[in-house]
Amino acid sequence: MEKRHFFSGFVATAALIMMAPPALSYEVSAVSGGGSIEGVVVYRGSVPTQKIIPTKDVEVCGQPREEPLIRVGPNQAVESAVVYLVEVASGKDWPAAGKTPELDNEKCRFVPEVQVIAPGALEVVNSDPVLHNTHGFYGKRTAFNLALPNKDQRIPVDLPRPGTVRVDCDAHGWMEGWVYVVDNPYYAVTGPDGKFSITDIPAGEYKLVAVQSFIGPIEMPVSVVSGKATTLDIELKKK
Repeated sequence: MEKRHFFSGFVATAALIMMAPPALSYEVSAVSGGGSIEGVVVYRGSVPTQKIIPTKDVEVCGQPREEPLIRVGPNQAVESAVVYLVEVASGKDWPAAGKTPELDNEKCRFVPEVQVIAPGALEVVNSDPVLHNTHGFYGKRTAFNLALPNKDQRIPVDLPRPGTVRVDCDAHGWMEGWVYVVDNPYYAVTGPDGKFSITDIPAGEYKLVAVQSFIGPIEMPVSVVSGKATTLDIELKKK
């Protein structure tokens, strides 16, 4: 099956990241009277679909089907949009260290399809009894390229720098996932209700990015006031 990508915005963003000077290192510091940003991400355009036609391993991968390129629920809420702040010099600590983030090949889908991680370790997993070849890209540059022929196989990889990593399966051309590697802990992924919340932000002026794989990224300025919530309704629009 021919793979169709809808990531022109990501390529441009990734190229800018690779060409730009190194970002200032994020410093963890005490946040007194921090504010927050909360809101909802919506999309009011028509929802395109793509035809998925598994040509191999159908007992695992399933039957032909139509899948939306953007998941839109009630009230035009967008699921699995990523919202994050950029160029943050200092602020709250990262979430407590726990299980290493995972990217699973499960029923010929990437699970999770979208995730946000700090620079560092990611574990690629194959939960299927078929060969997957999991291939990650920073823009057009390979970040990792792994053959996983065995069920329950695990291979650790390192994603050392911030950027958008698109993930394909070279064995199953319709599979696609996204890993956003961020340089600060001020981010959120929307649920089915399209809502997000980013907390404990030092008061000040910031640049916020909202992104979904079909739409591409949009940027906007945002002000954070000490002890208060800044509310945003973000509408994604196809360029």
